[in-house]
Amino acid sequence: MSTPFSWPIGFKPLFLRAVLYVLFIGAIAQGAYLEALYLPDIRFSELGFTEFTQTLVLATCCAMLIYIRQALKVWPTVTLLLLGFVAASLVREQDHFLDTYVAEHTWKALVALIVLPTLFLVIKHRQRFLDEFADYSNTFAFGLFTAGVLTTYIFSRLYGRQEFWQAVLEDSYSGTFKSVAEEVVELLGYSLILIATLELLLLARRVHRARKQAP
Repeated sequence: MSTPFSWPIGFKPLFLRAVLYVLFIGAIAQGAYLEALYLPDIRFSELGFTEFTQTLVLATCCAMLIYIRQALKVWPTVTLLLLGFVAASLVREQDHFLDTYVAEHTWKALVALIVLPTLFLVIKHRQRFLDEFADYSNTFAFGLFTAGVLTTYIFSRLYGRQEFWQAVLEDSYSGTFKSVAEEVVELLGYSLILIATLELLLLARRVHRARKQAP
């Protein structure tokens, strides 16, 4: 396969996408602000803007990854691993509803049903995965995806620690501060993953076209 540098993108499309990404990140920040301002009864709960947007973002990522893998057929093993990770995250975000309306720990069973077969298939085709990853790891999409994962699963957990906010707010501490800090940063991380997946989709389309044009 040709290197990622063989799949160029013009400056104008790149600039337009950068502007749209800035607007998108600003929109989710504004959405969280409006949620705090106008939705006092459900703000930062499972029914609030932030949690709903997290679900919508992850579901959109899953749809794009399925399209990349099944329709464009670009890096099928890498996209399978990414899809398994994002789908597991989507299920995890529904833990409250699954535990409440289905059975306790249902989400854990569903995550296992997604993760274990995914890992099995990736390990089974590990050489193909490594070959695909050699290309994917040199892309902007990979860097953004990594940043999103680190933001969501590392920084948001540490930043949202109860002990941290108790130390900052002292006697004014309320559990709401912890929830807001963690959920909003988590939404930012998921948004980075969404942008990374969109970048991967656009790249995959260029790869797909290059393959069709190849002699």
